[in-house]
Amino acid sequence: MLGANDKVISRWLYAVCFFIIVLVIFGGWVRLTRSGLSMVEWKVVVGSIPPITETDWQEAFAKYQLTPEFKIINQTMTLGEYKFIYYNEYIHRMLGRFTGLLYVLPLFYFLFRGRIAWRKSAIYQVIGLGFAGQGYLGWYMVSSGLVDIPAVSHYRLTAHLVTALSLLGLTFWAALNNVYGSARPENGSERAVPKKMAVFLVVVLLIQISYGGLVAGLKAGYASNTWPLMYGRLIPLSIFSAIEPWWRNLIESPPAVHYVHRWFAFAVLIVAIWLYYMAKNRSFLPPILKGSKWMIAMVIVQITFGVTVIWFHVPLVLALTHQGIAISLLLIAIFLNHRLYFE
Repeated sequence: MLGANDKVISRWLYAVCFFIIVLVIFGGWVRLTRSGLSMVEWKVVVGSIPPITETDWQEAFAKYQLTPEFKIINQTMTLGEYKFIYYNEYIHRMLGRFTGLLYVLPLFYFLFRGRIAWRKSAIYQVIGLGFAGQGYLGWYMVSSGLVDIPAVSHYRLTAHLVTALSLLGLTFWAALNNVYGSARPENGSERAVPKKMAVFLVVVLLIQISYGGLVAGLKAGYASNTWPLMYGRLIPLSIFSAIEPWWRNLIESPPAVHYVHRWFAFAVLIVAIWLYYMAKNRSFLPPILKGSKWMIAMVIVQITFGVTVIWFHVPLVLALTHQGIAISLLLIAIFLNHRLYFE
């Protein structure tokens, strides 16, 4: 196996990972405080400066007053209250631009200095393009809530979340490559089945996280505050027949989306346990076994937080913690995949 590489590059990539995590969790804060539609324009350069004078604030507030969110939900909002949600969204956008620059500027330097070889830079270039695309996707999401209804498209919100986590996963993978190396082990054939199971774990985890995005976009977390029963039943009547054809309920009906999200979590747990026993029976190295145990433990913690979010009707702190644990699960799953492929 190749040895560890440049520590400066590793620290840079981990720093980028950290800020992506902050961005995702702060994005949850922006959503839960209904701040995301406060900035009705997307100006990459000029938009970096917030309103300064009272006239500037009045002008920005006047534009917001033309949006469906103000007309339908926030008709009594004062300028002071508007400033609060504006600064939430402003900080989120500036943090996104800062994180993008934190990635792109050092990347150019490392490529120019030869500390990252051009022939090995494909993953770095993909991440850079991903940052550019994520900025546009963020505005594409926001713009969907400025036309007719006071909410963004739940599809676009989910896409924005999944692409952010994909950026995080790629950056974390690049960091692991730099720390541990990326040479294939000689006994790689013995890990064929566990490697497939580890990939499957990431797939089911991303499905569950995607459903979390749909829950957020549809505000489906408020559909029920009881668990394990929902509407007094383990399987509520007609939950998948509100919309025709039936399969659209899986992605468009808040009660159905809520129901799938609460129970699909156990599919993630089953796959995590299965992977652990595969690793244990094949006597894999300690990092893989330890990571598998952590995966199981964190899934159980995540399910517990998910239940409390339901019981307490989506309180802000619990909801953001739930989101943060989901990110941790993804990072553990990526670590397991990397170690299975390259340990």
